[in-house]
Amino acid sequence: MSALPRLLQLASPALPVGAYSYSQGLEWAIESGDVTNSATAQRWIEDHLSLVFSRFEAPVYAACFDAWQREDAPEIARLNAEFIASRESDEPRAETLQVGFSYAAWCREVATLTELHRATLASSDRVCAPVGASLAAFASGVSVRDGLLAYVFGFTENQVMVMAKALPMGQIAAQKLLFALGDAVTATVDSALLLDEADWSSASPWLAIAQMKHETQYSRLFRS
Repeated sequence: MSALPRLLQLASPALPVGAYSYSQGLEWAIESGDVTNSATAQRWIEDHLSLVFSRFEAPVYAACFDAWQREDAPEIARLNAEFIASRESDEPRAETLQVGFSYAAWCREVATLTELHRATLASSDRVCAPVGASLAAFASGVSVRDGLLAYVFGFTENQVMVMAKALPMGQIAAQKLLFALGDAVTATVDSALLLDEADWSSASPWLAIAQMKHETQYSRLFRS
């Protein structure tokens, strides 16, 4: 069977992992006036992808995919713990755990897992998003690059949907923005797959501040 239908399923907004509930600080950037239109939104999202996502979350996903492939449970546990520890405040941590929990549930019920995969999931009471998502891709028979493309695209699409709802932005304008971000999605994946672990970095002070300020924002549509 072709892996393409399964890849499309993983990239579909109908996948029940709940990532659409979160803005990753973007809603506060809109509230504060840092993001006001399509141009500033594109710059914000591209910076998030190139300066943050490509340097930590995407490489962690790729490393997890490799560990699932090798059935290396200790490595999965290490990467899971390190990614959870990298979340600077309550809601980004809650986000990755909720999304990871949903991916893990999807894997148990939908995908074909080995006994070691099931045991590894069962041994952890907290699964982060890149750990769960990488297992979903591996168990679906897609390549690490294609799986990561779907994962990064899903994040990018969710960011654009935040703009569509919180700015607000019309559907065609949102589609134009998503189309314009295509090269940034590909560049994020290509960069992440080449990045050595010694060069990983989760440091993103301004994004962390935006997420923390968003937690106490007076009126909001999204979490984090």
